[in-house]
Amino acid sequence: MNLAVLQEKVRRLEGVEAVRVVADSDGIDEIHLLARPTKPPKQLVRDVQTLSQVILGRRIDRRVVSIVQLADSDVDMAARPELVDITDVVGEEKAETTVTLRWRQDLLRGEMKGADSAVTRPRRVAQAAVDAVSSGLDSGAADLASVDVVQLGGHKVAVAQVILVTEGAERRLVGSAFADEDETKAIVKAVLDSLNRFLPSLML
Repeated sequence: MNLAVLQEKVRRLEGVEAVRVVADSDGIDEIHLLARPTKPPKQLVRDVQTLSQVILGRRIDRRVVSIVQLADSDVDMAARPELVDITDVVGEEKAETTVTLRWRQDLLRGEMKGADSAVTRPRRVAQAAVDAVSSGLDSGAADLASVDVVQLGGHKVAVAQVILVTEGAERRLVGSAFADEDETKAIVKAVLDSLNRFLPSLML
């Protein structure tokens, strides 16, 4: 059974924030969804059944699908890491950046060392942010592919590209944040923006 494909397609349904498929050799035992209240639960169940029919060639029982619908504010609070602090310890030639995040009542820290250079600092900050998120994952692995601060429409914008590997599938994710006021914070927010949609399912 191609469960990874089914899980990915279900995650793309309107309103779905997170999904976890539980299966054994005999078939699917459970499908858990965390969703926004933008679609009736019965419709979500029918959508999942249709996807299963198309992808796996079998129609699953509606009773194996469980759905938790939260208000937007509740979903955001539960699923989105919050930036707490960014610190730099600078020596004569090297620097160490630490990014601290608050995620579901936990404090997560990521650290990255490198040359004390304005050119390499954005990557150091972004990698520390990715490492902080990674320390809180129950499954999957994330790494930084690239980061840059560009001019767009008269504004500075931080753009981060992150690689997320889950269940053998590799995803190339992109996030962005305006950097006019604080470039360093914008870099961290761009990293989080790239991952936010996928994080709930990695913490279920």
